[in-house]
Amino acid sequence: MAKKILITGITGFIGHHFIKSIIQKKYELHALIRPSTAHSRYKDIQDHVNLISIDLADTNGLKRFLKNNKFDIIIHIGAIRGGRKFPDRVYYNANVKSTEQFILSSIENKSKLIFCSSVGIFGAIPNELPANNYTEKRNDNYYHYTKIQSEALIQKYVLQGLNAVIVRPSITYGVNDFGFPFRLTQLIDKKMLLLPDRKFMIHLTNIDLLQQAFRYLIDTDVPSGSSFIVADRFPVDFRDLVDFISKELKGKKYSTNRTIPEKYFRLGEKISKKLKNSLWTSRFELLSRSWYYDVENSYKAFGLRSTETIPSFKIVTNWYKNR
Repeated sequence: MAKKILITGITGFIGHHFIKSIIQKKYELHALIRPSTAHSRYKDIQDHVNLISIDLADTNGLKRFLKNNKFDIIIHIGAIRGGRKFPDRVYYNANVKSTEQFILSSIENKSKLIFCSSVGIFGAIPNELPANNYTEKRNDNYYHYTKIQSEALIQKYVLQGLNAVIVRPSITYGVNDFGFPFRLTQLIDKKMLLLPDRKFMIHLTNIDLLQQAFRYLIDTDVPSGSSFIVADRFPVDFRDLVDFISKELKGKKYSTNRTIPEKYFRLGEKISKKLKNSLWTSRFELLSRSWYYDVENSYKAFGLRSTETIPSFKIVTNWYKNR
């Protein structure tokens, strides 16, 4: 019989790309969507998926649904991402309490739980480089805190028989995402990006690479409680990526006149932290400090196709030019 799979987050960037990649497979697909979601965000998959209208922050509604439905696999991708203007209570319910409900359902029904976490559990900038599965966790903003809490719940229940695996992608790039990669491309296009006067490395994740990992985990068992960092094969010099994007958009390298002393980025961080603005704090950090990860075990475990950010980032620049 076809595996019965429940997926969350299918109207978000990662979840939507993933469910589109498996709708032609022999699975019975079910997905949760927020009741207020615009039809345009799921109309291309609605004929292939049983859609259930439940907000992840509605803990009681989610609990009732899971009590009356059982699945072979639950792939929990949905979450309120960082920088969104929601009360902490809503963040916690949507990101942590929902995870606990999926955990309890998985234990009761002997389901496999695949949880999409984030390298953000190590903080925007990890305490060690490359960050790895043993790197100290840092709750430097509330979104990262909720992912840390969710992972802790999973590991707690693994000891009680939960079959679960944790996938930790880095910032992911691809078509139709308006997050960091898009904003970076936009700043370069408008010549508004300022660069620090020092070299640093960043580590992104191609959306196709992440889909490979999820698809592998659907059909293959790995030890319960395992965690995998998924990102491109190697980090990339930020300046090299900026020049690549500029050449794709403008036909030439990015202007050297947009370079400023690093101390101004540190000042921006300091002010943002004083104002308790985690979004701007992370922006100053991500655009001036190194962040990269040890992905060796993921490539070995999943047999991932080696993917390098340059030239793979062309999928973003081509979409940006033609959107």
